[in-house]
Amino acid sequence: MVARFLRPVLLLLPVLGLSLALPESWKPGSYSNSKEGVLAFLSDYNSTAEEVLFYSVSASWTYNTNLTDYNSQLQVNASMDKQAFSEAWGQRAKETFTKDVLESLDKQDRKLYDKIVVLGPANLPPVAREEYNVILSNMDNIYSTAKVHPQPNISWSLDPELTDIMATSRSYKKLLFAWEGWHNASGVPLKEYYPRFVELSNEASVADGFRDTGDYWRSWYESPTFEDDLRTIYKTVEPLYLNLHAFVRRQLYKHYGPKYINLKGPIPAHLLGNMWSQTWNNIYNMMIPFPNKPNLDVTEEMVRQGYNATHMFRVAEEFFTSLGLEPMPEEFWDKSMLVKPEGREVVCHASAWDFYNRKDFRIKQCTTVTMEQLFTVHHEMGHVQYYLQYKDLPVGFRRGANPGFHEAIGDVLSLSVSTPKHLHTLGLLSSSESDPETDINYLLKMALEKIAFLPFGYLIDQWRWDVFSGNTPPDRYNSDWWYLRTKYQGICPPNRRTAEHFDAGAKYHVPGNTPYIRYFVSFILQFQFHEKLCAAANHTGPLHTCDIYRSKEAGAIMKNVLQAGSSKKWEDVLMDALGTNKMDPTSLIKYFQPVLDWLEKQNKGEILGWPDFDWTPPVPEGYPGDIDKKTDEAEAKLLLDEYNTSAEAVWNAYTEASWAYNTDINEANKQAMLQKNLEMSAHTLEYGKRAREFDTTDFQDEQVIRIMDKLSDIERAALPANELVEYNNLLSNMETKYSVAEVCRTDGRCHPLDPDLQKIMAESRDYDELLFAWKGWRDAAGKVLRQDYKRYVELANKAATLNGHSDNGAFWRSLYETPTFEQDLEALWKELEPLYHNVHAYVRRALYKEYGAEHINLKGPIPAHLLGNMWAQTWSGIMDLVMPFPGATQVDATPAMVAQKWDALKMFKESERFFISLGLMKMPQEFWDKSMLEKPSDRKVVCHASAWDFYNRKDFRIKQCTVITMDDLITVHHEMGHVQYFLQYKDQPVSFRDGANPGFHEAIGDVLALSVSTPKHLKSIGLLDKVENNHESDINFLMNMALDKIAFLPFGYLMDQWRWKVFDGRIPASEYNKEWWNLRMKYQGLCPPVERNEHDFDPGAKFHIPANVPYVRYFVSFVIQFQFHKALCNAANHTGPLHTCDIYQSKEAGKLMGDVMKLGFSKPWPEAMAMITGQPKMTAQPLMEYFQPLITWLEKENAKNGDVLGWPEYDWKPFLASNKASKVDFLGMNLDSSAAVAGQWILLVAGLVLLVATILLAYKYRKSKKPERSLSTLELKNTS
Repeated sequence: MVARFLRPVLLLLPVLGLSLALPESWKPGSYSNSKEGVLAFLSDYNSTAEEVLFYSVSASWTYNTNLTDYNSQLQVNASMDKQAFSEAWGQRAKETFTKDVLESLDKQDRKLYDKIVVLGPANLPPVAREEYNVILSNMDNIYSTAKVHPQPNISWSLDPELTDIMATSRSYKKLLFAWEGWHNASGVPLKEYYPRFVELSNEASVADGFRDTGDYWRSWYESPTFEDDLRTIYKTVEPLYLNLHAFVRRQLYKHYGPKYINLKGPIPAHLLGNMWSQTWNNIYNMMIPFPNKPNLDVTEEMVRQGYNATHMFRVAEEFFTSLGLEPMPEEFWDKSMLVKPEGREVVCHASAWDFYNRKDFRIKQCTTVTMEQLFTVHHEMGHVQYYLQYKDLPVGFRRGANPGFHEAIGDVLSLSVSTPKHLHTLGLLSSSESDPETDINYLLKMALEKIAFLPFGYLIDQWRWDVFSGNTPPDRYNSDWWYLRTKYQGICPPNRRTAEHFDAGAKYHVPGNTPYIRYFVSFILQFQFHEKLCAAANHTGPLHTCDIYRSKEAGAIMKNVLQAGSSKKWEDVLMDALGTNKMDPTSLIKYFQPVLDWLEKQNKGEILGWPDFDWTPPVPEGYPGDIDKKTDEAEAKLLLDEYNTSAEAVWNAYTEASWAYNTDINEANKQAMLQKNLEMSAHTLEYGKRAREFDTTDFQDEQVIRIMDKLSDIERAALPANELVEYNNLLSNMETKYSVAEVCRTDGRCHPLDPDLQKIMAESRDYDELLFAWKGWRDAAGKVLRQDYKRYVELANKAATLNGHSDNGAFWRSLYETPTFEQDLEALWKELEPLYHNVHAYVRRALYKEYGAEHINLKGPIPAHLLGNMWAQTWSGIMDLVMPFPGATQVDATPAMVAQKWDALKMFKESERFFISLGLMKMPQEFWDKSMLEKPSDRKVVCHASAWDFYNRKDFRIKQCTVITMDDLITVHHEMGHVQYFLQYKDQPVSFRDGANPGFHEAIGDVLALSVSTPKHLKSIGLLDKVENNHESDINFLMNMALDKIAFLPFGYLMDQWRWKVFDGRIPASEYNKEWWNLRMKYQGLCPPVERNEHDFDPGAKFHIPANVPYVRYFVSFVIQFQFHKALCNAANHTGPLHTCDIYQSKEAGKLMGDVMKLGFSKPWPEAMAMITGQPKMTAQPLMEYFQPLITWLEKENAKNGDVLGWPEYDWKPFLASNKASKVDFLGMNLDSSAAVAGQWILLVAGLVLLVATILLAYKYRKSKKPERSLSTLELKNTS
């Protein structure tokens, strides 16, 4: 016998495509046509078949565990030899034995004989047979070596990479990439082979008397009603599947949202935790009914306890032996492939192998340490246990009673192994105690494996039977595949699939030519067996809690089933074991009844099924990009919680340091601030990088998406460390230079901007004094910044591009979340420009009256230093010069404030009273204790008024060098508006502690100022004796407001027009100043009072430039504050002109404001706008309504004066005009008048001397000549 088994080893050598004759020892002998002859034939066949099958299986094992072309040829040759063997013995039987002899055999022998004469592929002619075997080998190889390449140098195999991604990833894009990649890599190449395989397979089956291969496969079940029985069973279990499907679809909807999940449609096939959506237990963590109950997935505990593949198989073996069944033989442990080997390709699909020598049984599995794989181990060892139990039967009976029996045996043990009771026994679960909620958790997990599988197990061979019968031709392979998957499973392809694809081939059993209906049969039978075995084990309680571990009685029933092999009809085996000869889903339904009841309750209102049958999801935006990013929204929320807590501490520390520096400018404070800034940048960088690991495209919580997007933009923190330090130093240095700048006179007196220079600009009417302050400030604060600013622009742009913006201007604009933001602003400006032109023309006329034609051109721009403000941004400082009706009431509370001895504290208390009157929040004690409300006399500070949030939800401050003026009273309300905003949104996440857009923050304080500045309000707080309701007073009031609000608009617009162009390169560094004045001319109609060049840097003389504060927010604010004002006035039931409205003491207006402020940045600003105004857009209409009386008056006044609107003589300059007025063009020389007069006298005297000399010469000449007339003299006479 040993010699006979050496023969195959020798036969493995000549494999290089050589055709070998069947060895003599494998050929059938001659037998008599008698019962004895048949029995001898069967005996010889059995012993020879053992040898042939050992050889064939060995070659297949060699190939499956080492995928090489050489081993593939080995397998093909072995298959050819096995088929030659089948052909020789089958043909000999058909030629030798007659019908009457065969009818004399008993049932068992006749059954063996009938199996031998079904030749299958051996029916094919040798060439076709070889082609058939090569096709199968090629298909096996294509499937087993298919790879998905996320990057050129990275490949993912099905096992473990793709399987792991499908099981654990929740990224829609990554799952789609894995799914599509696998289906394309494995399925598409098979398409060219499969139609020919079908032809050859059918040809072989027809030769055996079957209609096609599907008919042959169904014959194994020996039941004429098999297909009808399956259909009946499926219809019985379908309601359970539909309920599971509806529940799972709803949970996926919660995770992926309506974009990818249609609650009336099929589920995208890649979202169910498995490459083929055949089992869904890998998404159990998304489905857990009661998350607070114990986790039944023991994978982590297995890892913790050091489980490995061998131990998992030993655990499975011990289960079988505890039932009184067989241990694994030594060959099993020596020869099985239990883990994926390094350095070679293998077929990873788990499988059990019988080598037909009654001692060699193996498992091939790329085992990983997971609970699911532990169950697979039991399943595969169930096959081996079957082999061991029937190994002594004739070869023809060494298989399951039907193919489903073989699959059911391992699974029936898994039903015990997976119970909490058994996992506790194994020491993998801390407690086996159960309650209804834990039971539902467990049963849903089992349903995701067992119930989810049923339609898939049913449909695969529905499809193949149609392929084999010709009902599904090759051009409909894919469309019919997806029709069945949608019909039965309620799933759809996640992207477009065409006839070019072959998605059925992406499932192992299709290229592997393994019939699949056995698994559906198995999933029904295993529950029938489980119920019977549990009864034998004396189990009491619900069926799903049963564990037959250590029950010899249960083992005995199993043993009888296994030992029968296929020697009996499966119905008889079933009857012997269970007392019924029918497959029946009753046990399955009984097992799952508790979860079915629960699902029906959960699904109230859900649609069962998928009436939107043809729906498919859209392809994700940006696909296939970002597939490696995280998409777990729960993980993102944990990150944001962590960020929020840590950011409060880090931002508070920086703000404290910044406050210290801004209120006491010295080097130590500066360095401390810079250090804290670096720490804040490091924090931003850390969390920004972590946020960038996520793809939030398909997150459901808009708040999470919003914060993650904001957090992902790490701004300056994106810079390399050395450049970040440089950038911070640049900003600090520029702000310091600005803040400490002073303008000094020749007598040594020096003036800071605040209050000295501001006071000069507002109050002086001396042209030269104003020029001294204006030019001096730009020389002191602007010029010194030019070089710093150039470098700042480079670094700011670099940071922006590192954050995905085209430049820093694009980053600033992105804060408004409006793609048409620039166009929207331009449209607003065009709407407002006529109003500005009317104000400009009127003011220019008034300045003409004050300064005369020497300094003002009525068709030209206005010199920039004459408008009452250092930057000509607001013109209220010259109200005294432009007062429409000097005799009417003038709204200026400053004298009353001074007379009543108001101080800074009183101004802030009065502002607070306004907010409280609206039902808004009072200032916390920290505000009063820690704010800087007046300029200290003992140190330098940044005087620019500002409000501060210290990010600890209690400390809010204002820094202001307050002076006792009405203007500053309004500024106080503005800054306290910021603090009120801080207070309202203080409980939002840190990232949302900001205005809905930057303009909102500015508008909130200003909208109150519109009320505060009304005569009505000033009278109510004792700063105005009476309110005059007449046209002239109204025009005076509106003019004063226009000098603040309308005059500001072009300046608010152009500041960032200039910076955006600087950032994007349209304005080069060589033209900074030139283009600055071009914009000021274009929009404001202003010109510099003295010549400017590129040594100057006039933009830098405005705080927001060196301080790096975007400015268009103020333009936005000046528009939307009037929208807010109108809405709040409506809420306060105001009647009358809009400019007379005072919302003081209106709780309704306060609530409207408070609700918007509470949102912070948590909603896009159009939503916040709609909350307060009822519509989402910026519009200038409320502003125009507010100023309408003034507009009408200005238009008449300008027309009456014949004033030109605009500045057509745009190139006029005051320094050139005055130069021309004081100089005289004398003989081509530019001389002052006195020099010219002297020159004229000199010329006159010289002329007289020359005349006298000429007369004398003429007299002498005449005396010396005769008196003859010359021709020339005559001619002269004639011309006289």
